[in-house]
Amino acid sequence: MRVVLISTYELGRQPFGLASPSAWLSQAGAEVTCMDLAVERLDEGAIRAAGLVAFYLPMHTATRLVVPLIERIRRLNQGAHIVCYGLYAPMNEKYLRGLGVDTILGGEYEAGLSSLVTRLMANGSIPRAAAQPEPTISLARQQFITPQRAGLPPLSQYAQLDMGQNQRRIVGYTEASRGCKHVCRHCPIVPVYEGMFRVVQKDVVLEDIRQQVRAGAEHITFGDPDFFNGIGHALPIVRSLHAEFPQLTYDVTIKIEHLLQHAEHLPTLRDTGCLFV
Repeated sequence: MRVVLISTYELGRQPFGLASPSAWLSQAGAEVTCMDLAVERLDEGAIRAAGLVAFYLPMHTATRLVVPLIERIRRLNQGAHIVCYGLYAPMNEKYLRGLGVDTILGGEYEAGLSSLVTRLMANGSIPRAAAQPEPTISLARQQFITPQRAGLPPLSQYAQLDMGQNQRRIVGYTEASRGCKHVCRHCPIVPVYEGMFRVVQKDVVLEDIRQQVRAGAEHITFGDPDFFNGIGHALPIVRSLHAEFPQLTYDVTIKIEHLLQHAEHLPTLRDTGCLFV
């Protein structure tokens, strides 16, 4: 079965939200094509040949950009099963289904996508009116596999780190956790994860970074909503990262409350190559 995964906007980063499910769906037996429309054009031939087209919605801007694409995909391929997945998919479920989206997946979405593809391969198609057995929001603890990045544009096409004096570093991107322990009222993570977070296993994170270093990455952005949600998970990762790649720098996002709570660990960030928080 041919599957197309589409990202429209990911803040200038190579999308983890395409690379991770691409690996899962390939393992399930699908032929996966990834399209990052922030840096490349829509491949209409791949859309026409696909049995499933899935849009990654990690944020509001990505969701807005997907809306006109859904109609375009339907015109190109009326029989394709259309999916929206990611943080903003379940929060906009009614609206997206009204646009013709068949399946909505949020939270820990890889297993749900894999289950859906397996059903489609077994049954050929699924009636559009049928209720989806996969949970709209899953907080299951997944056993991740190394993201598949070979089908994505090279890192050199994405945003780079300006070091000054006409020096730039090629930037890779990964996620060591998703969700958040906090329930800040302004945050779009809260309606999905409700104060919970889930980790990506250390060996998967490190292998994902290794493959990006091989592809030219000189700096890594950790996209975790709060890198110190699970400090016992985060610190071993950056220690191992620095031991293997002492020249590599990185950046993280950490809530001010956690910076104060874990102030004694800030030297570890500095000493392992963290350029900024």
